[in-house]
Amino acid sequence: TRLFVVLPALLLLVVAFEVESFSAIPPMKELYNIPDSGWKSAAWNWGSALGTGHDCAMICRQQYATPAARAELIENLLLADPNTSPRLPENFEEVKLVLALAWQKERKRPPMGSQLEAYGQILDEMAKAQRYEDGDDEICSKLLVQDMQKRYVFLDPEIDEKIAMNTLWYEAESDYDLARRRCCGLVLKS
Repeated sequence: TRLFVVLPALLLLVVAFEVESFSAIPPMKELYNIPDSGWKSAAWNWGSALGTGHDCAMICRQQYATPAARAELIENLLLADPNTSPRLPENFEEVKLVLALAWQKERKRPPMGSQLEAYGQILDEMAKAQRYEDGDDEICSKLLVQDMQKRYVFLDPEIDEKIAMNTLWYEAESDYDLARRRCCGLVLKS
């Protein structure tokens, strides 16, 4: 009789595991080990002084408070090695937050920001947490890169930087993480 009691509980556990394993919902992307952080989180609350987005932004601003720290970030992004793992920063969500903070800051400059305001539309999409968050990480990353590439000309980059931006996918081959990092590095550098 004990077997008949344990067997249904064990079967229920296996079914629950299978459903969790094959769920179509991707795992939540978190920052700085803060629970419920990430663009998809209801607690993220981008643009508000309350929420995990604000908490992460505070940490991010402290981490990149100096010109040397920002220069090192850009160098790590531009010179990301295809043969090195992990790449720095390890969590790409941190890079997206740096971009979002830069674009948000530019929106506050009169009149109507600067060249980076062209990226305000990307920031709006990030805040919606769909285009760059829903689905496969590679596809979402490619959409982010494509959207940044389209606007890159507005930053008036040097010719070698234009070439680097236009050849990202060729240079990175099938390494979407390398392409997205280099793209972000070029945008932040300009």
